[in-house]
Amino acid sequence: MAAARSPRSSTSARGPDMHLGLAAIVVDDYDEAIEFFVGNLGFELAEDSPAVTSAGGRPKRWVVVRPPGGQTGLLLARADGPEQAAVVGRQFAGRVGLFLQVEDFDDAYQRMSQAGVRFEGLPRSEPYGRVAVFLDVAGNRWDLLGPA
Repeated sequence: MAAARSPRSSTSARGPDMHLGLAAIVVDDYDEAIEFFVGNLGFELAEDSPAVTSAGGRPKRWVVVRPPGGQTGLLLARADGPEQAAVVGRQFAGRVGLFLQVEDFDDAYQRMSQAGVRFEGLPRSEPYGRVAVFLDVAGNRWDLLGPA
């Protein structure tokens, strides 16, 4: 009889089964968002390709940014219509919804501050590490997280 694998297990006999490839952020403008994520945060522009919307065939772009060396990327999706425009900057209902982990918190905080990233307050220490809340180009709230 084979042993049952825990549903919380992240690996199988072959190794990892999956990873989160992309998460979408709805933005007002592709180029402004690229400038923020690449220029201000130091992300890499992984892809910027022409595409069309699935509903209506309107032109759009497939824009993916990710932290250097990161496996998971952000799809920067330009708002298409009033319903999507209404969520720009409010994708997480005002809560922190994204978490940027860094090894050197002080360096990342200083670099981002000097690049014009808007922080909501001073860094603080929590049991899980150093943290400071910042806003992205659309107004979504993020945690910058570093080791304790």
